[in-house]
Amino acid sequence: MNCEALDVPAQKEILKPSKQALSIIIPTYNESHNIVRILDSVISCLPTDMTAQIIVVDDNSPDRTGEIAIAHAKSAENKKIQVEVIRRPAKLGLSSAILAGVQFASGELVVVMDGDFSHPPETIPDMISELQIAECDVVIASRYIAGGSITGWPVRRKLMSRGATKIARYGLGVGVKDPMSGFFAFRRHIIKDVRFDAIGYKMLLEILVKTKDVKVSEIPYAFTNRTAGSSKIDASVVYDYLRAVYRLYRYGRSSVDAERRTSVRFLSKAGRFYSVGATGLLVNYAASLLIGILFPSLWYLYGTAVGIALSITSNFFLNKIWTFEDRDFRWRKTALQYGLFSGFSSLGALLQLAIVYVLFEGNHLDYPLALLIGVAIASIGNFLLNKKWTFRERIWS
Repeated sequence: MNCEALDVPAQKEILKPSKQALSIIIPTYNESHNIVRILDSVISCLPTDMTAQIIVVDDNSPDRTGEIAIAHAKSAENKKIQVEVIRRPAKLGLSSAILAGVQFASGELVVVMDGDFSHPPETIPDMISELQIAECDVVIASRYIAGGSITGWPVRRKLMSRGATKIARYGLGVGVKDPMSGFFAFRRHIIKDVRFDAIGYKMLLEILVKTKDVKVSEIPYAFTNRTAGSSKIDASVVYDYLRAVYRLYRYGRSSVDAERRTSVRFLSKAGRFYSVGATGLLVNYAASLLIGILFPSLWYLYGTAVGIALSITSNFFLNKIWTFEDRDFRWRKTALQYGLFSGFSSLGALLQLAIVYVLFEGNHLDYPLALLIGVAIASIGNFLLNKKWTFRERIWS
């Protein structure tokens, strides 16, 4: 096994190593407990007649992951496997680490995986076979197709993953089941003219959005939560993901006629619906407060009820006129729509209460997080139900 250690400043061009058939990119940060085993496992899973290059991209791990990888590679001998370690000066982000590995890679076939055993190395041969036999351009190891699974995740992490996946699929119009997978393979030539932002923690999304006419296949795999080290998912990762989605959404708008792009129309109406909901909160609060001032002897719950009724009414008419652009005010139709809208709004409130109770009492989730999840799910359901039944539109339109 050959090894070369490179100290690489961010975003700098790197000299290419000798030509290999396959490049496997493993970004790392504080993976000292896993790096030796993951390298050995990846090498043992590769076909014996295949030349390959394993690229460890380490973000200056305080636990000396990079140094351990270098020392281990030097201690072994395998002429067909070349292990190289790119040491970056600081923690610069997962997507940029993958991009640095791709820029350095010499193989036409590239595999990207994590270094914590959540991505099983034994799946790599299946991915390579799918690329070659099915003549695909991208192969995604998927948790969300038949045969795929997730083990060891708490409820909160599963909800976050599902939510991020829904945003990617429906917000960006990505037509695969697991666009948030960090375990994927692709032919390097398909990204030749792609300019990557390297923001967020899922480079696969950029490939799926920015490449044209590529053939994508998904194969199942069992995701297993890490057993050593700590998860890299925190508030900054979520923020970076949302930034990346926003940029990719703008990229989609600029590349396709906005009026003809279904995802743009859908998101535009969702944005209007939630903006109206925010104004409804203000109407509710102001009306309840005003009634309390004008009629101090009135029981406060009466004032609150009036505020709720006024906010539902204002929300209904603003959504009818602005969000769904419905100008038909025949009284029978409008009354029916108002009744449905009020009913779905009440149902959404009950759903929110139920979700908060189950997450807070049953799963001991922090109340602010449980409340946020409850509001999000209830508001999404409220939007979709009103879109489908109150204003008679197709959901995805």
